[in-house]
Amino acid sequence: MAKKTFKKNFTSAKKSKEQSPVKAKKHLGQHFLKDEDIAHQIATTLTFKGYKNVIEIGPGTGVLTKYLLKEPIDLVAMDLDSESIVYLNHSFLLEHPEFIGRKNKFQVLEADFLKYDVSTLFGDQQFAITGNFPYNISTQIVFKLIELKALVPEFTGMFQKEVAARICETEGSKTYGILSVLVQASYDAEYLFTVPPTVFDPPPKVESGVLRLTRKENQNIGCDEKLLFKVVKTAFNQRRKTIRNSLKTFNLSDSLKEDAIFDKRPEQLSVSDFITLTNTIAHDAV
Repeated sequence: MAKKTFKKNFTSAKKSKEQSPVKAKKHLGQHFLKDEDIAHQIATTLTFKGYKNVIEIGPGTGVLTKYLLKEPIDLVAMDLDSESIVYLNHSFLLEHPEFIGRKNKFQVLEADFLKYDVSTLFGDQQFAITGNFPYNISTQIVFKLIELKALVPEFTGMFQKEVAARICETEGSKTYGILSVLVQASYDAEYLFTVPPTVFDPPPKVESGVLRLTRKENQNIGCDEKLLFKVVKTAFNQRRKTIRNSLKTFNLSDSLKEDAIFDKRPEQLSVSDFITLTNTIAHDAV
């Protein structure tokens, strides 16, 4: 796992408000951050290098939003919760008049990021994604990020700690898996810091983790991406088996399966190993 460059834990909480103006909804997986210091730290995880557009997913009560708005960026705050949208469009701006009439655009959208056509927001311009992501869709958000990688040079935010750690993990670990490989094929992953349950309303039953993904300079991962996804997912779906046994459905030639890589289990293969394996399988099929 990458070296942690931020504070790991927080012992004091500077709360934004004791009573949230928007009620967290269980079916949306909402846990509103109420610690100002942590919100500020998450906002500073973005470098704003090479882009001026940012999408914040799940802004809730705007505790992170207001720190993002201090930057010279165009910000779209996107949430499925209509109560949150009403609050951000009205009371939030009244409480923060310094953001009314700002030079850079601030837009609040009631929308599902997983289904939204982001090309309608910034066209072909680059943009970053950040947020305190709802746990119940956080993995799906990452998979959509991979689809959008040509437009997203940077991605930061808060996940359930297990998920954040898994995304950033390297080979040789039991938590290294599908997300680790598919994300790291295109992004450099850093686990930044851990956040305790006590700074949320309501508090989740688990710790949270904040990460940063920085797109690699060479966007060509060096193999057929669709085939890579298929190889990685098939291998890890039977992670206790060797690659030779887990990839039986590929009907590979016997001579190919003599390669030493097929004696290994998926968690023993690095990202570059999976790319090499994918190319080998592609050539075998020709």
